[in-house]
This record gives sequence, structure tokens and C-alpha cells, in this order.
Amino acid sequence: MAPAEERPRKRKIGRLVLAAVLALVIVGGGGLAWYMFTGQQDPAESLPPKADYLALSPAFVVNLEESSGGPRYLQVEVQLVTRDPAATAQLQHHAPALRARLLMLFAQQTREALSSREGKEALQARALEEVRALMVAETGQPQADALLFTSFVTQ
Repeated sequence: MAPAEERPRKRKIGRLVLAAVLALVIVGGGGLAWYMFTGQQDPAESLPPKADYLALSPAFVVNLEESSGGPRYLQVEVQLVTRDPAATAQLQHHAPALRARLLMLFAQQTREALSSREGKEALQARALEEVRALMVAETGQPQADALLFTSFVTQ
């Protein structure tokens, strides 16, 4: 073969190799982008840890603060929520102190304050603050993620 014929052939082969490499990079990058954006994750990885519920039984029953109209009562069932299994044991251990704090809080309420949804939600938030404050003082951690009213009756 003559050197003049070899040069166009090498150039043609070099271009084909470059085009093949470029095509692989584009296809590979596109495949990687598809994988990243479609979220090929294990569904268990995206779920939060399992919630544990701890009922503070029996139901709380307190007299509401009232100046007229006779005695008024509140009966509320409370459950604490945590996602840490070790926290459940800590909450159970401190349940008597938690009940005492919540009883005092519930007994300070008025019927008017609890007549609206906003009033009930405010009490729920304040009750969670009380639980967390006690648990931080006793264990150094808030332990409870949420506080639920599973029954709420005023009379």
C-alpha cells in the first residue's frame, strides 16, 4: 500500500473510533441520568422508621376551671408516639411523672378554650411540650415525637 492511501484510511478509522466512544459516553450518561432521576431506590429506604404508640392509661379525667355554671369535666385519652424503640421503654418508665404533669395541665383548662379545634390543638401542642420537657430533664432527650388525643370529651 502506498502511504497516500493509508492516511485517509487511518483518518476514517480514527473518526469511527471517536464517534463510537462519543456515542458510548452519551448513551452511558443518559442511562445514568435516567437511573438517578427515576429514583431506583428500595421502597423501605424512603419510609420513616416504624412508629411506636404508648397509651397513657387510664383516661385523664379532670375538673375544668369554671367560675359559673357548675362543675365541668374533661376526659381525654392520650397516646405518645415515638420512632425510637428505646424511647418507648423510657416513656413507660416515666409514665407516672408524665401523667402528673399532664393532669395539672389539663386541670388548668376552661370549657371555652377547648370548645374550638384551635383550642384543642393548642392544648395538644402544650401537652407535647410538657412531655418533652420532662423527658429532657430526666433522660437528656425529648423521646416523644408526637402526642395524640384519641378521645376527647368535655361535659
